Amino acid sequence: MATLGMRMDTERASPRYSDIDVWEPLDIAEAMIEGQFTAVAAVRAARLPIVRAALVAEGRLRNGGRLVYVGAGTSGRLAVQDGAELIPTFSWPQDRLLLLMAGGRDALLRSVEGAEDAADQGVRLVHQHDIGVHDVVIAVAASGTTPFTLSCLKEAKRRGALTIGVANNNDTPILEQADHAIWLDTGAEPIAGSTRMKAGTAQRITLNVFSSLVMILLGRVYDGLMVDLQAVNQKLVRRSENILKRLTGCSAEQARGALRRANGKVKVAVLLLHGCDVGDATDVLERAGGQLRAALAAIGKPSPEPADLGDLTDIDAPKM
Repeated sequence: MATLGMRMDTERASPRYSDIDVWEPLDIAEAMIEGQFTAVAAVRAARLPIVRAALVAEGRLRNGGRLVYVGAGTSGRLAVQDGAELIPTFSWPQDRLLLLMAGGRDALLRSVEGAEDAADQGVRLVHQHDIGVHDVVIAVAASGTTPFTLSCLKEAKRRGALTIGVANNNDTPILEQADHAIWLDTGAEPIAGSTRMKAGTAQRITLNVFSSLVMILLGRVYDGLMVDLQAVNQKLVRRSENILKRLTGCSAEQARGALRRANGKVKVAVLLLHGCDVGDATDVLERAGGQLRAALAAIGKPSPEPADLGDLTDIDAPKM
């Protein structure tokens, strides 16, 4: 969908890599690793737009809005991955997460012919899911022109959603149409047009930084810890217990007991260990907007002093 005069750096062949297929394997690896540093630099250069987008997104999401990730191909798969990780890491509600991938689930594992060109499908999905004023739409496309992704973004914006566009080519429709544009200047790829490389790395970092920042702003991180994690396996159960031990100074047995009473919710368990009952803890947290620091202040308890992280990092290691 590139238009005449539009500079598509992600598609152009670079003279620097023109004979990469005859290089020594070590030189090829070095060149591709060098490209990853370029990706990191591109994200750092875009840090202010990322922060601005996160600050506005936090307001929508605090009022019950949904996070909507949109993409096609590599960009779509990276977007889906970032969104899916929010559920176990931050207990982000599944009913407040939409992952709109061109071609649907099948496209996560294989290329679906023509999916990224299906602009009408993008519009239908926005209507089907009733995306509107409370929602935050993150549209990702290396080219900045992908029809499916662009149509989702434009229709969501028309319906009042906050729209964030992420692209690796400047002055492209997705950046021009988005409320918040994040341009990742990664330039030409070592393999021309293979945006799974530098462009993909930059997108992955950007999504990770954006979503993690939003979760911190929403109070789902406290004292550098994942206090809203879902303990879906034994490793995360141990991590929850160790978080409680660090934050309250309780014993392992007390931590396990508090987590059982709190139905596995770490923030509620912290308040239980400070003398609240389950009902009071839940109410205090709700009044504090989910912010554990504010909830502790409300019951007259100080925030913890910085502590050694050894008890948290060691839990993933096998016990001898």
